[in-house]
Amino acid sequence: MFIIDPMYFVFLAPALILMLYAQWRVRSTVGKYGQVPNGRSLTGAQVARLILDNNGLYDVPVELTPGELTDHYDPLRRVVRLSEPVYYGRSVAALGIAAHETGHAIQHKVGYLPLQLRTAIVPVVTFGTNIGWILILAGIVIGLTGLAWAGVALFAAGTLFALLTLPVEFDASRRALQALTTMGLVDRTELAQSRETLNAAALTYVAGLLMALMQLLYWVSVVSGMQRRSE
Repeated sequence: MFIIDPMYFVFLAPALILMLYAQWRVRSTVGKYGQVPNGRSLTGAQVARLILDNNGLYDVPVELTPGELTDHYDPLRRVVRLSEPVYYGRSVAALGIAAHETGHAIQHKVGYLPLQLRTAIVPVVTFGTNIGWILILAGIVIGLTGLAWAGVALFAAGTLFALLTLPVEFDASRRALQALTTMGLVDRTELAQSRETLNAAALTYVAGLLMALMQLLYWVSVVSGMQRRSE
């Protein structure tokens, strides 16, 4: 059956390898610089608050969120959420990660287009990833190529989301490093360490895009083959 089609793993193997490497690298880098105290002994929460206030974002709260590496900015509620190691941490890694999340808040304030587009398609992505593969499978099982292609189109929304995520994340890191520098929150060594931490995190988004793209290509190849056989 196509569900255990060996070609599925052939398509996904490069993405899986990159994803595993990216996850190892980000944990390794965060673990490394999570042991290095920042020169001003600021917590991640304090850094986030300083950058937000410096950009006039006084109404954006900084909240604690459970877990590890769960830091994020919620554009719907306009909240920066930091994991406990970052919120309370006084390391270079905590400083860099907290600054990165404020970068998203700044993007929101200035109307950064990729962030607006990514936020706008979230409902479509949620629907597409939940329903798309069901339509693909149903179309293949009952022999309706059109239904299968409709599923592929819905599934493609997830790939578009992953594609939009890249400029959003890279730009947030750029804004974070710029803020850390212009506000004098880091010295040259800490800036390089923060950049290394954020670059490691960015690799996970590259891997995510490759994963989404290869899954999409796999389903396109399956439905294309189905269409050729029916002609």
